Amino acid sequence: MTARTPRRRSGGADVALRVFGILVLAFLFAPLLVIVFYSFNTGRLLGAWEGFGLDAYQAAFDTPEILSAVGVSLRASALATVLSVVIGSTLGVAIGLRRGTLTSILVGVLGLVLVTPEIVQAVSLMPWMTSLSVDWGVTLLNDGILRLAIGHSLFASAVVSFLVRGRVQGLDPALTEAASDLYASRWNSFRQILLPQLLPAIGAGALMAFTLSLDNTIISAFVQATGSTPWPVYVLSSLRSGLRPELAAMATVMLLGTLALLGLAAAILGRGGSASGTVRALVGAGGSGRDE
Repeated sequence: MTARTPRRRSGGADVALRVFGILVLAFLFAPLLVIVFYSFNTGRLLGAWEGFGLDAYQAAFDTPEILSAVGVSLRASALATVLSVVIGSTLGVAIGLRRGTLTSILVGVLGLVLVTPEIVQAVSLMPWMTSLSVDWGVTLLNDGILRLAIGHSLFASAVVSFLVRGRVQGLDPALTEAASDLYASRWNSFRQILLPQLLPAIGAGALMAFTLSLDNTIISAFVQATGSTPWPVYVLSSLRSGLRPELAAMATVMLLGTLALLGLAAAILGRGGSASGTVRALVGAGGSGRDE
């Protein structure tokens, strides 16, 4: 009994699918292209086009408030990345190497962090941090950068955990078993065998954590301290007086930086092994990530 060969799509259907895909991409990226275009507006307001020029870019880098907001976001994102990598990598290795009820509970909790609306996290973080700093005397939480970093690291840590977990599950367990047979300690086995193979996933997780923290608006608006206004909150507050072209100019610069980081993260993940295994672990699918 011969296998039935699949029928080819007609030429018209293939063209329709391509056109539909292009329209979807245009719909998704049109707002970004509009912002990039209006960043070259020489007018006073963003929506009032007066001419083409680079005045907005010069004004963006000459405005202390904009530079201060961007600096706060960059410092908070860097600290949030460190926290996310340390916490997320540790959890990722733990849930990747072990099986059982406790591991399933941890995976469920991390998944819950990913699907919990940011507004819920923000509303819960604000009184918690205030209570710790005022009632319990934890003065470190009076620092605006630290407050932002802690708030941003919640979601980012879960992302890093699943990325590292996917890489761990994609490794050949025979490597660590061989190290044990050769009487290597657990620390040496982790340092010399496991960690070098996890570095691509950890690096990609760090870049994604930085990106996620950089554009976080809701949590930032709730946990920020006086004098530490991050860039997304600064842009949001500017809506009251009208958006200016220099905001679009700085947004364009940060958009290019974000795209570069995401591209670098994708390249690192691509060199790190099985992409399918990482994706399955990121969405919470069970089983090994090794390709058969």
